[in-house]
Amino acid sequence: MSSGIGGWVRRLVGLLLIFSALVVGLSHAPDRPVQTLVARWAPPPSEFIEIRGQLVHLRDQGPHGDPLPIVLLHGTSSSLHTWEGWVRVLDKQRRVVSLDLPGMGLTGPFDGEYARDDYHGDTYARFVLDLLDALKLQRVVLAGNSFGGEIAWRVATLAPERVAQLVLVDAAGPPFTPEAIPPGFIAARLPVLGWLGQYLLPRALIAQSLASVYGDPSRVSPALVDRYFELTLREGNRRALSLRLRQMSMGEDAARIAQVHQPTLILWGALDRLIPPSTGQDFARRIAGSRLVVFEGLGHMPHEEDPARSVEPVKAFLGLR
Repeated sequence: MSSGIGGWVRRLVGLLLIFSALVVGLSHAPDRPVQTLVARWAPPPSEFIEIRGQLVHLRDQGPHGDPLPIVLLHGTSSSLHTWEGWVRVLDKQRRVVSLDLPGMGLTGPFDGEYARDDYHGDTYARFVLDLLDALKLQRVVLAGNSFGGEIAWRVATLAPERVAQLVLVDAAGPPFTPEAIPPGFIAARLPVLGWLGQYLLPRALIAQSLASVYGDPSRVSPALVDRYFELTLREGNRRALSLRLRQMSMGEDAARIAQVHQPTLILWGALDRLIPPSTGQDFARRIAGSRLVVFEGLGHMPHEEDPARSVEPVKAFLGLR
């Protein structure tokens, strides 16, 4: 009997080793140098500028005479491409700056004069202020989604004179309980899986993560998965994501949100399962005079999932035709 069990165990272990080898072979995805990604993901009007030794991918579109430019900040693991639908509408009348935040998109990990492994919220907020200085933007409208929204309100509290208006899109800030977390975020936050994730990346994991944050998963196209997959492979991004998620502290500095006194528009997807709509209501209570708009049928990234519908309240907020 014992020899029979031993044989079964050996066969099971052998099958698991074969399966693991297949998974590793199919999922092996080494880092890609940024130069190999530029042609596809940074055509004009993309440009790269240096800020305190950090090379930054950005787009600066619309009339440069605009006295109050709009700066768009994406969320964790995203890129400036997430705002393309909004930019096509807004840049007809306003100057619009979108960028890849450090550790994401084509910008890559913090470098130059910045601390290499510091991915805390205020570090990003100070980076945004450095960006405004580099572009000679004295005062702006700041809009951000998810972590980008958190960076936006942090900037508004650190340097209120630089921010004229705020647009928070499914933003992080107050404590909340997620109903669902993208599988890729779960893996990246765990030390062992986060380390393995720097070498292995199943494309299906990206697809599942996107489906979990869209209100309608059928809107997640192969082209969308391609973009997130390839930009995740940008050299250093996966390590930066792991560090960012491990440094994150739920509700950190949330008391500062009440210090926001700028006119604020809060947008939320009713089907957001990562940062639930109740968090939008919490923001509205904390920020005096703010307005909350909830989009039925949309998830965590309404600006990307349905840009035409989600940009309409923004146009009204900014007084655009």
